[in-house]
Parts: sequence; structure tokens; C-alpha cells
Amino acid sequence: MSTSAISVRESEVLALLGEHLSNAEISSRLFISVRTVESHVSALLRKLDVADRRALARRAAELARAERPRPVSALPTPLTAFVGRVRERAELAEAVKTRRQVTAVGPGGVGKTRLALAVAAEAAGDFADGIWFVDLAPVLDPGRVGAAVAAAVGVGEQPGRGIDETVLAALADRQALLVLDNCEQIRDGVAPFLERLLVACPRLRVLATSRARMMVPFEWVFPVPPLSFADGGDSEAVTLFMERAAAVGRPPDPAVRERIAALCERLDGMALAIELAAARWPTLGLDGLTAGLSDQLRILAGGPRADDRHRSVRAALDWSHDLLEPCDRALLRRISVFAMPFTADAATEVAAFAPLDPAAVADGLGRLAEQSLLTATPSAAGTRYQALETIRQYGTERLADAAELTDVRSRHLGRCLAGATALTAAEAEGTDRPARFDALAEDMRAALAWAAGRPEQRADAYRLALAMGELTFARNLLGEAQQRFEQAAALAGEGEGEGEGAGVGAGDGAAALRQAAAVAGCRRLGDDMLRLHRAAAEAARRAGDTIGAGRDLSAAATVAYRFSSEFTRVPTADEVTAVLAEARQLSEGGDPAAEAALALAEAAVLADAFGAVQGAADNTAHETVELAEHAVELAGRAGDPVAESAALDALSGALTWAGDSFGAAAAARRRIDVLRPVPGTPAATHERMDALAMAAGTALGVGDLPQARRWGRQLADQPLFAEVGHHAMSWLLIADAFAGRAEEVLAGSTEFLDAWRRSGRQRSFSLGPAAASVAMIHGLRGDHEARAHWLAVVDRAGTTSEHRHGYGAVFDALVLLHHGDPDAALVRLAPEPDEVWKWVSWIWLHWYVALRAEASVLAGHPDARNRIAAARRTVTGNPVATAQLDRAQGLLDGDVTRQLAAAAAFDAAGCPYQAARTLLLAGPAHAEDGSAALARLGLTGG
Repeated sequence: MSTSAISVRESEVLALLGEHLSNAEISSRLFISVRTVESHVSALLRKLDVADRRALARRAAELARAERPRPVSALPTPLTAFVGRVRERAELAEAVKTRRQVTAVGPGGVGKTRLALAVAAEAAGDFADGIWFVDLAPVLDPGRVGAAVAAAVGVGEQPGRGIDETVLAALADRQALLVLDNCEQIRDGVAPFLERLLVACPRLRVLATSRARMMVPFEWVFPVPPLSFADGGDSEAVTLFMERAAAVGRPPDPAVRERIAALCERLDGMALAIELAAARWPTLGLDGLTAGLSDQLRILAGGPRADDRHRSVRAALDWSHDLLEPCDRALLRRISVFAMPFTADAATEVAAFAPLDPAAVADGLGRLAEQSLLTATPSAAGTRYQALETIRQYGTERLADAAELTDVRSRHLGRCLAGATALTAAEAEGTDRPARFDALAEDMRAALAWAAGRPEQRADAYRLALAMGELTFARNLLGEAQQRFEQAAALAGEGEGEGEGAGVGAGDGAAALRQAAAVAGCRRLGDDMLRLHRAAAEAARRAGDTIGAGRDLSAAATVAYRFSSEFTRVPTADEVTAVLAEARQLSEGGDPAAEAALALAEAAVLADAFGAVQGAADNTAHETVELAEHAVELAGRAGDPVAESAALDALSGALTWAGDSFGAAAAARRRIDVLRPVPGTPAATHERMDALAMAAGTALGVGDLPQARRWGRQLADQPLFAEVGHHAMSWLLIADAFAGRAEEVLAGSTEFLDAWRRSGRQRSFSLGPAAASVAMIHGLRGDHEARAHWLAVVDRAGTTSEHRHGYGAVFDALVLLHHGDPDAALVRLAPEPDEVWKWVSWIWLHWYVALRAEASVLAGHPDARNRIAAARRTVTGNPVATAQLDRAQGLLDGDVTRQLAAAAAFDAAGCPYQAARTLLLAGPAHAEDGSAALARLGLTGG
């Protein structure tokens, strides 16, 4: 039979059979029962027409080989062929297979990178998950090693954790090879990162190149020797020279190979030195090369042999440099400031000043490439040029010797600032914007690192840091975005009162810190949000902006309660009340924005509109609604859509305390409308993501399942959720679970679980209910072992009180009623709604009272009729809960017609599960249709 008849779950079981796992192990891996595994194995034996489990395992291996995608091999393609080093390649390849971390060590120019690339390419078949190459030469900040690896691997940031942790989680089970090139640049950052990486990722291998060893556990050092010249004219060194010379002109006559061998020996077999000499073959010939290089080498003679190897490359570079025309010498040193491949136009902007004009720059780039001092690579945007790191370092030295370092760096800074400004302009939005940013990013980072330490460049450094904050946020590099906004604030603060920093000061720093706080919000880092809002207040106060300082302190008090679940150390009520008191004192003066911020903080802290961790179990609902409505009014008057959305969030929370689920849903919907025209700043993005989550949740709370799913889908599609499938999928899972769409829930649960584990098993107000919704679907299917597995996830992903008294009671009751145990369901729902108000308000109230009424009917509770009537007063307008009460009334009265009408109402409300269950409850005449409907939903067994 064709494998197309195999279900998704069966294919997962088959793959694990191919790994020779037992039924119990498969059960644990997939969160399904052993009985369900046995059922799938039986089905696979039948569908694949094989005799036994062993044959299934063989078939799984065959399918895996046929369908497995080719491993990733993200290695740069060298422009020239690799020559020689047969012994070194074999030894290094064997070391990479058997050692956790190998460091290829040698001086600059010996050929470490080319050797590592050749070995990695040959080893590709040994690493099922592929090979990644990371060039660390452009990276100047030791703290960005993890970010560089993440970019190479294609891993994005996860809200709630740093990029290093995200990389470790993404590579934890990968059988892959990571090639780290030019580690000596930032060895202080590479070594600790490698130590953590190798511990966390036991199947990962690392091949590093460096001028010095990393000094980390697991390291095995492979000294890279120069090219051999022991075999005279037949040596590897001569072969390299012959090939490179032939590539730039007429090949040398074989008769001179022995003389070339002597020249290569004088160059110590250093690959870069040999290639530089070979590039001059067409113009100088052997005699000219020998004479010129001999003079250089004689000058640099003496010292230990290892030093000589450094000196031979330096000699070749000095000699190549001295042979250049003065204009080309100037160009070589000036383009050394580029960290990444650059175009002729970019080189012109930076290097075209006396003695160079634009035409000389364009011509000179070609000549430098001909002399192997640059590589030239065609691209869609035109030819791009790049120098080897050794040559870049040499050029930088020459730049300093010529007293041009400050001038050229300043020009490079100006170009980067202009590029950043162009990218942040509204018209720069487009599909090519990420690629344009990526092409300029490392140069911007290098320019910023240089300028940040120079007082005379502080204003430009501030502007570049601010632009980098915006650009990295748009690129979804949230950790760096926060870092850049904080860096901009520090630069503004340093420039306060100084003539060199004219145009920037503490006021600009406060604005940058507010941006940083918003990014921290997107990262779900409550502690940073609070810290940064308070720092912004201090910066505003230094700038004389007491009103702004009050607004920032109001924001600090608000986030402490509004996002209390995102703190590692939850601020105490006393701490936050003190901040609020200070905010109140500073906000006097009638500024609308400050008044709106203060009103929101008071609704959050004094009335606990958001149901914070620090809040009490009880709530004076009337006062809370009044305070929240006042905050909404003031925010609207201030004309700040982001502030208005935050105030509407408070109102939505307050209305849930008041039992007005429909009002809460309306306030949440209004947030979506208010934010729709707002550009995607960090603050607006943070607010929009929260608004979508709240809109989806409150829609579920009033029985609008289709709308809840639409907003859940929009939330899942947010770029910031690209790496956090558990957050992205949570509301979709809950909406589909209530509807009874088992296949969608089970398919999404795999992504949810994998992402949640990679995230470090976070807790959140939405993650617990999402896991509980998956447990409910397994329970409806009768797979109680899998349900137990998912309930264990709930214990880790949610909070005990909410699960015990809120959503857990709802989901458990649904399972118990499905399996005909209304007495147990009634026990689960025993507390009166006002006894568990804090946990059932917002989403769960209507579901709780409707289920409680139905369980009372089915269990024969004497107060069933009164409970139906009381529930109706609460849920009026909720199509799903109303249909459930109509069904309960029909069951109580023996009115089959009313029950069938309820089934139609469930279908119309987008709840096919309850429609199918209604048919089962309506009696034998309708039971067959009900069973068929459940089967279509995937609810007829594990």
C-alpha cells in the first residue's frame, strides 16, 4: 500500500520504530498510551504489508533514506582550488570525527581557513544535521559570539531568554559540525561560549581556526604547518605557486620548478606569502621575485623559527605593498576599514580623497584583486571585494602609519550612519530590507565600536546606536536591539553638557531607554522593563523633564503589576507603591500624557486591574472599572494609541472582575482597532502582541470560537514568535480544543511541546491552559496515559491555583462529562463561581457556569433548574454557553427537539464537538450520527 495512506501519527510511530524504540519508549516520546502505540503498529503492519516489527523497522529506515533532506552544508565556496596537504587533511579529518573540539592553530597566512574548509567539505557526509561556517573576523564584541553562531545556523531569538541559551537549545540534539574561523579576534568571548556549547550539545563537533589555542575543556590542538617544500620542485608549496601563477597569466616553465622551490623555502611555505608572490609572476618573473623578496627577508632575518613564519608573511606583504603604485597603496590601507565585502561605490565613499579620485578607486580595486590582495566576487548587486583578515590587519597598520586612521574611520562611520538612516526611513520598507541590513550590519557594528570611545564622535555614535536599535529590532535581533538602545542612552548621557556631544543629552537618553524598555517587553523580561523605565525617569530628571520622569515612573509601576508573571523577582507591593507615590509627586502639572500614565498605574497597582501576582484574591470591581475607564479617557485625550491600548487592557481586566465578559471582549477588540494604524515601533509591537493574545482569550471567553481562532492565527504569525512555537500556538490550541478539532490540536501540540522544551520550560498565563487543552483532547479520545503526560506539562507550564480552580476545572469537567461521569464532573465544579472568582473570571467564567449547570442536570442535582437559570443570566449572548444551557434544559425536560436545536446552534457557533455530543445525548435515534461526527473530528480513540 502507498505510504500516502499513513496518518501523521502513524508516520511518527514508524520513524521511532526505525530507531528501534520499544512501545513504552515510543509512548513516552509521543505522549500517547502504550495501547495507542500498539494500535498504530498493527495498522502499519497492515498498511505496509509487512510481517513483523523487524520488517517495519527496516521499512522505516528505507523511507528515511529516501525522504531525508540533504544535510545543510553552509560552507563558503573558495574561488580557487585547494592544493596539497594530503597528510594534514587526513589527520584533521580524523580528529574532527573523533574529538569534540579541534582547534587548527597557526600564524596568520599559513592556510588555516582553507584547510578547515577542505576538511569540513569532505566530512559533510558524516554529520547528519549538516555543517555551519561562522567567520568571526568581523565580530569585535566578545558578547556577540553566540549571535554570530545563531545567524549562521539560522536560529532566531526567543522572548524570555538570551541568544546564547537559544543557540544551545537549538543545537542540543544536533549531529553537526560547527566551523569557527578567526577565533583569535575575540578569544575571550569564544572560549566561554565553546565551553557551554560543548557541554550542552553532546553530538556537536567544533572545528576552530585560531592563532592561539582556546584553552577550553575537550579541546584538541592541531598545529597547522606551512606547506611542505621538502620535495623540491614536486612539493606542495611549488604546486601552489605554479597553479596560482598560471591563474594570473602565462604558467611558469616546469624547468624552473627547483628555483621556485628555493623561493618557497625562503617564504617558509606560508600559503599567503606564496600566493602574493605568484600573483606577481607575470610582471616580475622569477628573477624579479627572487631579488625583491630576498631583500625583504634579509631585513627581517633572525629570531626563532616560529617568528620567522610570521615575518615571512610580513615580508611578502611589505614587498607586495612596496611594489604598488602610491595610489594603490593608499587604497589598500583605506579599504581595510571594511569588515564585510564591499562594492566599488562603498570604497569610493570611504577612500576617494587625495591622492585618490573616484576613477582611481574603481581601477585600483581591480589591480589589487589581480595582485591577490583582494578577492572579487560577482553578486546581484555588482562585484564585491574583500581582503583576507591578515591583509586587513596589515592595511590597518599602514593606515595608522600614514596618519589617516581617524580620517578614514570617520568617513566609514559617516557612510554607515547614512546607510543606517536610509534603512530606517519609511520608504526603505520592502522585501530587500533585511538583505540590505545584513550587508551593512558588521560594518555598522565596527564603526560604532570605534566611534563610541571617542568624545568628538559621540553625537554620531549616539545616532548610529539609535538607528542600530531600530534596525536590529526590525530584523528580530531583540537582544542586540535592547543593547543598542541602552548604548545610545549611555552615549547621550556622556555627552550631557559637553560641546563635543552637542545635540544629545540626558533627554535623548531617556527616550532611548524607553525604547530599550519596550524591547525588553517584547523579550518578556520584566526585570529589565522595570529597570529601564526607572533609568529613563532618572535621565529625564537630569534633563530637567520632571513631567517625563513622572511618566516613566508611572510606567515602571504599571509594568510591575501588568507583567508580573514575567519577572524573575516579582517586585513587592510596597516597592511598587513607593514608585507610584514618587510618580504622583512628579506628574503634577496637567500634562495629558503624564496624567494618563499615572491613571493607568493607579488602576494597575491600587485596584489590581491586571490580576497581578502581587494582587489580593478579592477585588473592588466597581472602583477598578472606574479607574480603568478614567485611564482610557485620559489616554485618548493625550492622543497616544499605545497608551490607550494599555489602558484598554486595564479596562478589559477590570470588566472581568465585574463579571462583564462581553465588555472585556469589546475592550480587547478595541485595542486591535486602536493599534492598527500605528507603525511597528518596539512599544507598539509589544502592545500589539499583547492585544492579539487578549483578544483571542476574551473571544474564547464569550464563545466566539471562530474569531478567537483568527486572532490566534494572527498572533502565531507575528515575526517575534518565529522561534517560540509554544507561545505562537497556545491560543490556536485552546480554540481548536474547545471546538473539538483533535487532529489540529495533536498536530500543533508537537510544535508546542518541542518549542516549550527548547525555551527552558517556561511558565505563562497562556501556556498552562494550552497544555491543558491538549490533555483534554487526549482525554476525550480515551488516551488517559497521554493525558497524564500532558497534565504533567501543565504542572510545569502553568500555575497551580489557576489550574486547580480555573481552566483545569473546565477542561477536566469536559472530559468527565464526555465519558459519562457527571458526578465526578460536578465534584470538580463544586465551588460556587464567586468562590473561585479570581481564577474563572476573564476566559473561563461562562464555560464554568454552563458546565456546572449541565453536570447538575446529568447528575440529578436537586438544584439543577436553578443553576441553569442563574447561568443564563451570566452567559446571555454567548452562543456556545447558551446552546449548552439549552441542551441541559432539554435533557432536564426530556425535550429532544430542544436538544436538536442546540446541536444546530453549536454548529453555527463553530463548535462541532458539542454538536456531535448533543446528538449522542439526544438518544438512540441520533447516536449513530453523533458517533460519525466525533469520528470525523478524530475523537473516537487514541
